[in-house]
Amino acid sequence: DYHNKGNWIVVTTNGTVKKNGEAVMGRGVALQAAERYPTLPGGLGGCLKAAGNFPFAFALYRIFTLPVKHNWWERANLMLIEEGIQRLTNLVVTHTALPVYMTRPGCGNGRLDWKDVKPILEKYLDDRFTVVERNSPP
Repeated sequence: DYHNKGNWIVVTTNGTVKKNGEAVMGRGVALQAAERYPTLPGGLGGCLKAAGNFPFAFALYRIFTLPVKHNWWERANLMLIEEGIQRLTNLVVTHTALPVYMTRPGCGNGRLDWKDVKPILEKYLDDRFTVVERNSPP
């Protein structure tokens, strides 16, 4: 819903690339983004192969990616989230002055507790970012 209103969103991801070159985007917000933008998994897969498991901006879709896992089957990684959040803030400055919305990274399919993730976000995110619970009304 936030994305439909013209805002940028953060899609949490992992670093797994399939044999066909597409990023694994099989659950949660990543799956929703892949279904809405069928070329996104291929674009993200190419970025992952070329640069590594880092945040990326996809201006065409108003999407930033944020890795929370190295492999799709793993539990989310707090160190990866912290490194990613730091890089994400730099991407946001470069790509948009609009608000950026994100779900609680690593707290759904990543199986982390919000009490462990929240302090990391508070350390780096400013008022450009809004963290929402999945399915909360915009």
